[in-house]
Amino acid sequence: MREHDNIAALAALTPDYMGFIFWAPSSRYVDKPTPSLPQEITKTGVFVDATVDYIQSMIHAHELQAVQLHGKETPRICALVKAFGVEVIKAFSVKDEFDFKILAPYEDCTDYFLFDTKGTLPGGNGYQFDWTLLNTYPSQKPFFLSGGIGPNELKKIKELRNTNLPLFAIDVNSKFERSPGLKNIDLITPFKNELDEL
Repeated sequence: MREHDNIAALAALTPDYMGFIFWAPSSRYVDKPTPSLPQEITKTGVFVDATVDYIQSMIHAHELQAVQLHGKETPRICALVKAFGVEVIKAFSVKDEFDFKILAPYEDCTDYFLFDTKGTLPGGNGYQFDWTLLNTYPSQKPFFLSGGIGPNELKKIKELRNTNLPLFAIDVNSKFERSPGLKNIDLITPFKNELDEL
């Protein structure tokens, strides 16, 4: 999210989280002040292999309540960020296979995992990984599901919700954009309403 009017329109739908990308190579990069959000929306900063000092400065400058780490951040980095009093969401890239053993060191230093599609970018690649890989998820830690999720995925999401998997949130982005950083409110409104009913 970048444009104030678009942010306000999306905030009116009261998503649980709203993300702002603080990774300069991204076409959605935020390089100006961001508005305050209603208290029921967790303001989230997205970072890729940023320094702890930079993350801390953005937390303070933008009043972030959660941090999504989309790079090769170590458990130590996650723990340092968590000490700033924000939720820590650690993203992992998935393609044709995934070794869930790599999650173990992150169990105690994160609040949530996020599974996204492995692609040329750290996120926002616009296509899905094979969700059946999650059937072997060994943890009880709640996770975000991301990667090319669009309006037509409601049935698949409902099927996941009916399993024992601790699916916590659906992370949507590119499939609901008019252009990078500009959400299509007309498209996301019915999706959000149906998602709330699942």
